[in-house]
Amino acid sequence: MSMDNKTILKNIRLIVSLMELHEENPFKVKPYRDATFAAERNNDNWAMLSESELSAVFGKKVAQSIAELVQTGSCTDLQSLLQKTPEGVTGLLKIKGLGAKKVRALWLEHKIETVEQLWDVCQTGQLAKFKGFGEKTQQSILEALVFIQENKGKLHYSDALPLAEQLLHLLQECPKTVQADFTGSLRRQDEIISVIEILVASASPEILEEALNQYPHLQPTPQLSNPWTWRGVWLETGVSVAVNFCKPEDYIKKQLLLTGTAAHLAEPLAIGQTFMQWIRKRETFATEQEAYEQAQLPYIVPAMREGRQEWEWSKQFSITELVEYQDLKGILHNHSTYSDGADSLAEMAAYAKAQGFEYLGISDHSKTAFYANGLTEERVLAQLKEIEQLNAQLAPFKIFKGIESDILTDGSLDYAPDILAQFDFVVASVHSVLNMDEAKATQRLLKAIENPYTTILGHPTGRLLLRREGYPLDHQKIIDACAANGVMIEVNANPWRLDLDWRWIGYAMQKGVQICINPDAHQKERYDDMRYGVLAAQKGGLVKSFTFNALGAEQVAAYFENRKKK
Repeated sequence: MSMDNKTILKNIRLIVSLMELHEENPFKVKPYRDATFAAERNNDNWAMLSESELSAVFGKKVAQSIAELVQTGSCTDLQSLLQKTPEGVTGLLKIKGLGAKKVRALWLEHKIETVEQLWDVCQTGQLAKFKGFGEKTQQSILEALVFIQENKGKLHYSDALPLAEQLLHLLQECPKTVQADFTGSLRRQDEIISVIEILVASASPEILEEALNQYPHLQPTPQLSNPWTWRGVWLETGVSVAVNFCKPEDYIKKQLLLTGTAAHLAEPLAIGQTFMQWIRKRETFATEQEAYEQAQLPYIVPAMREGRQEWEWSKQFSITELVEYQDLKGILHNHSTYSDGADSLAEMAAYAKAQGFEYLGISDHSKTAFYANGLTEERVLAQLKEIEQLNAQLAPFKIFKGIESDILTDGSLDYAPDILAQFDFVVASVHSVLNMDEAKATQRLLKAIENPYTTILGHPTGRLLLRREGYPLDHQKIIDACAANGVMIEVNANPWRLDLDWRWIGYAMQKGVQICINPDAHQKERYDDMRYGVLAAQKGGLVKSFTFNALGAEQVAAYFENRKKK
C-alpha cells in the first residue's frame, strides 16, 4: 500500500503521544521521539527505502515499524496502543493545549473520553476546577475546540487541489463530457477549501452521476443533490464535493455564475441591472472575456472575483501585470542544516540554480530560536564564510546572506548591530509568545519594522491555517510603518501560512510597499510552495512591479547594498 512521508511521520508522532499517555518506559519512547526529529532532516522517500536504509536514519526499532506501515498501513506498536485506548481519548490528543499528561488525567481521573464530554466540562466551568488545569487552560482549550469545529471538513488549498485534480480527470475521461473545470472557491484560489466544486458540460449527466456514485473515495449524499448538482463527501478528508452539470451551450454562463462571489456578481451595470441579473437573461457567451466586454466591465481573472477591490484595481492595473510564477527570479527566506533545515547550504543553492533561479536568500533561524538550532554569532560567521566560497563556485548564481531574526517580546532583534550589519538582508519574524492582544502585537512589530536592519517583515500574523489563528494586528499601521521605513512584507508561500493575507496586498501596493513571495523552505523540494504564494498574491492583485523577487540578481544586490549604506 502506498504511504507518503507525511502520513508515516503522523503515525510516528501518534505512537509517541500514545506511549506517553500510557506512561510507557521512557527508554521505549525515546527511539520514536528521536525519529520525529530525524524525520525533519531527511527528505528521502521512506516508502522506497529498505529496512536497513531506514535503520541508518531512524534506528532499527522505528525502521521495523515504518516498514510495517508501508506494507500494511499500520504497525504492531501502534495497533497494541490503539487497542488499549478508547477512540475518543485518541481524539483528545489532537487538541491544541492538551498534552498526553493532561489527557491521561481527564481520562483516568475524570472519566472524560470524548470531545463532547470535554466541551461540556469547559462550557460549565468544571474543567477550571480540575487539578492542573485552571481558568486560563480551560479558556484556551475551549477556543481550540471552537476552532476545530469551525474548520471541520475544510482543507488547505494545497491538499484540496490533488483531490480535485483526481476528480476532474475522472469526469474528463467520461465519454459524455464535453467540457469540465474547477469552479467556486477552488477556481478563485481560496486559501481554505470547504467544498471541491467542478462544473461539467454534458447532455447526459446521469452517466456522470453513475461514475461518481461508483468512485471509491466518494460517499454520495443524495438528500443534498438535485438533477443538476451531484453532492457527496470525500471519505478520507470529510471535505464536501459538488459536481454541477449544465448543457454544453450554457457552460460559460454557468461558470460565470458559479465562480464569482455574490458580492462580485452584484456589481451594478449602466443599464440598471446587476452583473448577475444581466448574465441570467443572456442566452450564451463564447468566452468569459466576451461576457465582461458586453457588460461594459473590465475583465476580472477568476482568482480576484471576490467583490472586494477588483473593480477599483482594474482602473489602475491590467491583468497582464499580475505576477506569474515565471516572473520570479529568485527566492529569499530559506533554511539549511545550519539551523532546522533538511538540506545543506550547498544543496539548497545547487537545487535553486538547477530550477532556473538567479539567486537564493538563505535566512536560517537566529540564536533565540534555540528550538530550531538557531545560529550563535560564531556559527553566523562560519556560514557567511561558506556563502562566500559557494558564490565563487556558483557564479553568476548568487547566494545572499540573510537571517531570520526573532522579534523579541519588546520588539528588538536578537543580534547586536555589528552582527546584523554583516547580512545582506534581515527577515524579522515573531516565533514565540504568540498570545498577544492587538495593541501589544502591533507595537511589537512596529518596533521591529523601525529597526534599521530589518529588510523584510516575515509572516506578519504568525498564523497556521486550520491549526491556529494569527495574533491580531492593526494591519494599516503595520503597512504604513513598512512604507515609512522602506521595509518589504513577505507573502509566506507555505500553504499553512500564506501570510501576509491576500486581502491586504492592495493596501500595501497603494502605500508603495514591496511584496516578497518567499517559500520559507526547510528543504529544497519546498521551493515548489512558491506556486501557492503566487496564487495567493494573484488573489490580492499583486503586480510584477510590486514583487521584489521579480527583480534579477544584479538589481537585488544593488538594492541591498544601497539600503545598507543608508
